[in-house]
Amino acid sequence: MLNVNIIFWSGTGNTEIMAKLISEGIKSAGGEVELLSVSDASIDKVKASDIVVLGSPAMGDEVIEEAEMDPFIESISEEIKGKKVALFGSYGWGDGKFMRDWVERMEGYGAKVLNDGLIIQDAPEGESKDQCIEFGKKLLEN
Repeated sequence: MLNVNIIFWSGTGNTEIMAKLISEGIKSAGGEVELLSVSDASIDKVKASDIVVLGSPAMGDEVIEEAEMDPFIESISEEIKGKKVALFGSYGWGDGKFMRDWVERMEGYGAKVLNDGLIIQDAPEGESKDQCIEFGKKLLEN
């Protein structure tokens, strides 16, 4: 059984909803998953994961959250080399540049980024809820 840690930051709750739906997909595909707010996450949790799933909304000028998530990402930059990593996040404007930049950054650290990242505009509902669940399921296929 694969061990997956979902580490996320959420301001309005949209990214947290995504995290829970992705977790649901992972569990339904037979994975073991732990949901962690980035403030409760640690490098040890990253090291212990078969797959690390990271989530952040787009903030400001289409960047990941800068006070907690960005410093955490920097702190794990050495630990994720060669590790399977998946990224997700919500946004309210723009075209998803924050996710493209984040994928590029993680690949630059040597991570094996899975499924190009998942972005959902605003809160997931209807079809976008299903997208989150499917994203979780597909992670275990990689």
